[in-house]
Amino acid sequence: MPPQDARDLVLASSSPRRRELLRKAGVRFAVQIPDVDERRHPGEAPQRMAQRLAVDKARAVAPHVDARACVLASDTIVVIDGDVLGKPDDADHAAEMLRRIAGRTHTVYSGWAALVRETGALRAGVEASEVTLREVSQDEAHAYAASGEPLDKAGAYALQGDGGRFVRSVEGSRSNVIGLPLEAVLPVLRELGVAVPA
Repeated sequence: MPPQDARDLVLASSSPRRRELLRKAGVRFAVQIPDVDERRHPGEAPQRMAQRLAVDKARAVAPHVDARACVLASDTIVVIDGDVLGKPDDADHAAEMLRRIAGRTHTVYSGWAALVRETGALRAGVEASEVTLREVSQDEAHAYAASGEPLDKAGAYALQGDGGRFVRSVEGSRSNVIGLPLEAVLPVLRELGVAVPA
């Protein structure tokens, strides 16, 4: 049982992957889905974009939950050749996106933010992981896209799912690639008063 004075945690995200990561870490939480404009600002650096969106999501949800609660938000983007690859529009776009990053190394940035309205505390950061994919044939890319798995994922693949077979190596946090850099986030949640298992 969490201590009596522990803060509730509210995850500002619709992502099943982030929910699963927190569950596996043994953290109890509620979910509130934020409504924010996720478009990139002109000239905005990818790292800056990921962190700004995480803060925007936390701020969007905070007024709608208990002031004592800690709101946690994250935003994950895939970057290659300086271009930000978000979620694909459809299966054809997913296959095209996967083929673009196949056989190459790309960077995954996850911005995160933890906000407590009661105290005004805001902690935020961004983590980077380098992911190298093997070559992927056109037939493989289209078959994977047709499965539906990559359609709601930045970069059009899921490290923790069937898409993991395309991944040759990950440098940095694996949970960051999935959508929430636990190594950075859990100590901050603990510091802010959320019950986080040791």
